[in-house]
Amino acid sequence: MAKMTEQEAWELDEILTSTDPKTGINGTGFISRRDARILGLDDLSINYLMTKAQAAQKSPAQIIGELVREKIAASV
Repeated sequence: MAKMTEQEAWELDEILTSTDPKTGINGTGFISRRDARILGLDDLSINYLMTKAQAAQKSPAQIIGELVREKIAASV
């Protein structure tokens, strides 16, 4: 992941601390395409995440959580 400048870090902090998280299955909400770009995800990752979320009728945040849990389970 590319390193953020101090200004970018402050802007991300402002977004994350001043926004109430809301999830949506259509790519809106806490993890939207715009948010994914801010977090440093590439186009391939964003497209995969949004496609899986829409197909499963889940939020992108839920898909990320599932992927993390799978990775943890596989390493134990």
